[in-house]
Amino acid sequence: MKKPRIALDEAQQRKILRADKAPATGYSLVVDGHFKSHHDTVEAAEEAGMALKNRFQMLQVQVYDAENKTRSMIDWPGPA
Repeated sequence: MKKPRIALDEAQQRKILRADKAPATGYSLVVDGHFKSHHDTVEAAEEAGMALKNRFQMLQVQVYDAENKTRSMIDWPGPA
């Protein structure tokens, strides 16, 4: 006996961000040249970048500003 399918009333729209295209708004994290995560504020993007850089120091992490189309490198201070 086949199980009945559960039908949803409306198909939910998903916001799809493509990793190969630069976003039009906000700030994105660029890891080794690839767009990874999207943030609304530069502080949130820098915080996520520092957390990633603290775990994996070998990565090249940048914050991409979509409005100005610029990238700024996240530097890890390293041990003293």
